[in-house]
Amino acid sequence: MSVKTKLITALTLILLVAFLATSLINYAFTRATVREELLNSSLPLTGKNIYSEVHADMLRPILVSTSMANDAFLKHWIESGESDLGAITRYLADLRDKYGFLTTFFVSAKSDNYYYQEGILKKIGPRDPHDVWYYAFVRKNVEFALDVDTNEAEGGKLTIFVNFRVVDQDGRLLGVAGVGVNIDRVTGLLEKARHDYNREVYLVDQDGLVQVHRDKSRIERYYITKAGGIRDVAPAILVPRDDSRSFQYDWDGEHYLLSTRYIPELKWFLIVEQSESSALASARNNLVRTVIIGLLASILIIVLCSITINHYQGRLEKLAKTDPLTGAANRRALDEAFGQFAYKAVRYGTPFSAVILDLNKFKAINDEYGHLVGDDVLRDVAATTRRIIRPTDILARWGGDEFLILMDGGTGEAGALTERVSRALSDEERGIPITFSHGLAGFREGDTLESMTHRADQAMYRAKAREGRDL
Repeated sequence: MSVKTKLITALTLILLVAFLATSLINYAFTRATVREELLNSSLPLTGKNIYSEVHADMLRPILVSTSMANDAFLKHWIESGESDLGAITRYLADLRDKYGFLTTFFVSAKSDNYYYQEGILKKIGPRDPHDVWYYAFVRKNVEFALDVDTNEAEGGKLTIFVNFRVVDQDGRLLGVAGVGVNIDRVTGLLEKARHDYNREVYLVDQDGLVQVHRDKSRIERYYITKAGGIRDVAPAILVPRDDSRSFQYDWDGEHYLLSTRYIPELKWFLIVEQSESSALASARNNLVRTVIIGLLASILIIVLCSITINHYQGRLEKLAKTDPLTGAANRRALDEAFGQFAYKAVRYGTPFSAVILDLNKFKAINDEYGHLVGDDVLRDVAATTRRIIRPTDILARWGGDEFLILMDGGTGEAGALTERVSRALSDEERGIPITFSHGLAGFREGDTLESMTHRADQAMYRAKAREGRDL
């Protein structure tokens, strides 16, 4: 594995681990904060708001039922033999219309008649399942009680009944009077809490039996003392206290948080509960978004790092193999290129040659025009030569004013190349004439770069001697 690959791998792991660790730590912190906030603030506050609305809705029916139980007219009418049906019907109808109740009623302990706003509904009896409430209430010997039941007078509509005991001055039972309230008003409040806060709100009696719930199939059928994980905390919930309390339980892979409040006027318990997973839905979504953004950011960073590393690695490799002044290959690159040329020559019989170009009177140029101009001349020669040689050939800076070309082909082709380079340099418009001497050498099996360039160098010196050039 290369150093670059190791670096990219390490950087990727560091970024991914950092993003994931940070996201998970933030999620754990958020989870603890949300749980604390729900138990100590949010759920109790929801319970308090619902309590206020339920209390306000049910207080009037209780007060009206209390007034009925103590109404002198009602007691006088009972003690007078219940003879005037119209009088009791008008009395009950007026109360219903005045306060907007679903129904108003009186059940006589003497005649067993069930009176309501339209007359006599029926005679109650202990064998009628719809009348069990009456006998249970009488046996309890309490002043009043709330009961949720179907309303026979309203076609079986589910109703909250407020039952109040009516007694004479000696405390003897005269009957039960009260009102019926449409349960839809209260369940509407609970449904609103469910919709707005994703919280389940319901009311249970002192036995843990659900009295009011948005899911009407649970009313009068569902005991918290018997159902699911809540049964483990139900005994503690069903303890009447003035303050709100918080509980937790687990059921079916979910963790639930709940707050309870006792309503003494109703003798019911208000329960507000919420699953932790639903409360953390936004936190989980944020976690997913954070992880996705983190992964995308990591990928982008890795890509940018790879591009940057590749760019600078390429530049470093180029610097390591390139002469910084002329851009020609340096000795290291030349050694690698010679190895490739020699391999092809030995294995496939492909000939190649070495050409040394030595600029004539270059020292004089430096002395007369300065080293900056001399550098420009070197750069110009290198650029011109690169344009002429083939892509498979290589141009290297061999010395101060010498260049070396390794090229495919024999010495004849190498000679033709030097002529093209010479013409190109002489055709360029510049104030300083540039000429060069050259030496050629073809590859011989067993040659090294040194042996091959030595022959080319000797040929170049012989050429200078013949031309009378400076050495």
